[in-house]
Amino acid sequence: MDLTHKLLFAALVIFAAAIDGTQAAAMVSGAVYCDQCKDGQRSLFDYPLSGTKVTITCSDGNGQVTMSREETTNAFGTYVMRFDGTPDLSNCNAQVSGRGEGSNDCGATAGAAQKLRLMFRMFGTEIFGVDSLLSEPAQPMSFCPKSSNPVVTPTRPSGPRPTPPTGSPRTFRPPRLPPLPPLPPMPPLPFSKASACSHQYWTKPEYKCYWRVLNPETKVSLIFGPLAARRYGTDMTLWESLGGRGDPYKTLLREATTALLNSYNSLQFPYNSVGVVTHTNWALMGSTRGVLITGLRFIRANSGSGTGVTCNLTPCK
Repeated sequence: MDLTHKLLFAALVIFAAAIDGTQAAAMVSGAVYCDQCKDGQRSLFDYPLSGTKVTITCSDGNGQVTMSREETTNAFGTYVMRFDGTPDLSNCNAQVSGRGEGSNDCGATAGAAQKLRLMFRMFGTEIFGVDSLLSEPAQPMSFCPKSSNPVVTPTRPSGPRPTPPTGSPRTFRPPRLPPLPPLPPMPPLPFSKASACSHQYWTKPEYKCYWRVLNPETKVSLIFGPLAARRYGTDMTLWESLGGRGDPYKTLLREATTALLNSYNSLQFPYNSVGVVTHTNWALMGSTRGVLITGLRFIRANSGSGTGVTCNLTPCK
């Protein structure tokens, strides 16, 4: 091995040690939705279910259960499970297993189980994703699109076949229906304008009215899940998280909360709400370096860096 290859090998070893500062682990993340139309798939009418229990079950080649883990979805209908070590999750499935306080009338029937899919593996860390899990109400909602009318096959009465009438056949003409009223115009798409605001904007009193979806007093642990509760405690609020500084983990939470607010204020923001929560949990289960990188990515998105996007908040009336 020449000197160049030796240096390259040493650099790779140092790089691996820097990234993998924690023990090996596997993380599974996904989301649960209410299938309001009972069509067995995600649609425009479905919404995330909070407080719903999800169970991951693993089995061996004989179908015997070898491991089972349960978690509850957060306020955004997402869940994250961490498995320490290097468990074999290749034959595991996730399924809705219980009705929570956020399911309301949408917990009558659990949808099909979904298989865990390996998305990322490096230095002992594995990231698994799960396709959307569904929970269904007892009956489809009244506003759901109606399926086409079923074709009813007429049955011939018993007895001799009637003799067809003689003469020229009559042409059937369906009755003329009155014209349908014109559809109302579509309302303008809300929050369609691109906007990216730093955390300083979201702490100013004149912009408090833009906290449309999130309440400033909502607990961080409720929004970001158990990993955030373990790191930041169960009492910190979203408003308090915006003041975090001087520490990589506090900076990550500050920028994650800011990104979450931006995602609800602009449809063109680089991250949606589920993406913000997922990336934050991925960072929290990794090393300090991963926390720094994720925090910097959120800072770039929140400042509109590289896109020319500015903050479009106007003072509340």
